[in-house]
Amino acid sequence: MNSIRPQEHLIAAGKIYPNAWKQVDDLRSARGKDLPNWPDWCFLPMSGWYAIISAATGMDRLPVNLVGDVGRLAALGTWRVSQGIYRFDPMLYEAVSSTPVVGDIPCEVLYHLPEWCVYIETPGLLFDRTPQYGFFTHLEWDANTQRHELRLLLDIEATLLPIPVHIGPWSLDESLGRMVEESQRQANTINKGDEFPTDLPSLMRPHIEPMISLLLYLCTESADYGGVSVPTKPHAQKTKHHGRRIFPPDKPRIWDMGIRLGAALKRASESSGQGETSSVVYRSRPRAHIRRAHWHTFRIGKGREKLKINWLPPIPVNVESPDDLPAVIKKIKQ
Repeated sequence: MNSIRPQEHLIAAGKIYPNAWKQVDDLRSARGKDLPNWPDWCFLPMSGWYAIISAATGMDRLPVNLVGDVGRLAALGTWRVSQGIYRFDPMLYEAVSSTPVVGDIPCEVLYHLPEWCVYIETPGLLFDRTPQYGFFTHLEWDANTQRHELRLLLDIEATLLPIPVHIGPWSLDESLGRMVEESQRQANTINKGDEFPTDLPSLMRPHIEPMISLLLYLCTESADYGGVSVPTKPHAQKTKHHGRRIFPPDKPRIWDMGIRLGAALKRASESSGQGETSSVVYRSRPRAHIRRAHWHTFRIGKGREKLKINWLPPIPVNVESPDDLPAVIKKIKQ
């Protein structure tokens, strides 16, 4: 994928709303003063982005064709301050994206995304038979309801599609159900004739679940960022005439995820294939195979109040472990 595709979206948004970035600084400066004191994990609530587009268009109530711009500008404007692009090793990408999200989503760990907004490349992923190059993700705190949302912006061939996922102590199915219910409620205020399919959450899950898994990996204790440095959220700097501002980087930074682990997984897969041949000779030994990847959550700290998550990769069983994989697995389990 062209690594500057997310940057091209950002440049286009800046041309449509040329005053947006200055207004973002002003709104963030008013946090906890003239505006509510929203959580640190939210860069700017959607109500702020709505206000920016309202000011640009001169309309207090945005029409349907501009409501989508709120979600698009929110993701792009939040991504602007760090511009991290996350590119997974192919073996790790396949293993992580196919790891199921069972039970309640460990949403507490999502509050620790490495940046306020990330862009993850999704090679081979299709949305309604159309290539999806990647997706932006950031967190939303609803100023009216205090609802927490995981905001996805899908980078599809010809559009940017916003999808809000309601997060809380519940399953992915319930998250999608709540999202559809809220979307239906809002649609009813605009056009009472529109009805969403009752099975829409189940239809959406196969596409949303891989993206949730990729995000969860970024939040793991042992995420492999491919180098000695790790992504961080930038800090606002004091300026002489314009208050505190965050200065965005000149260009995106690509984070190559899981180079070492991906190589180890490849060797493990090859070793497993060899192990199946030997198991025909030694029939008393169980067949060589790869144990499926899964998420492992645990709590630490006084009162075990802090939730942590690790991703346990596909583990070769009854094969000679390839170089590096035992050490990698041991590190992940620590």
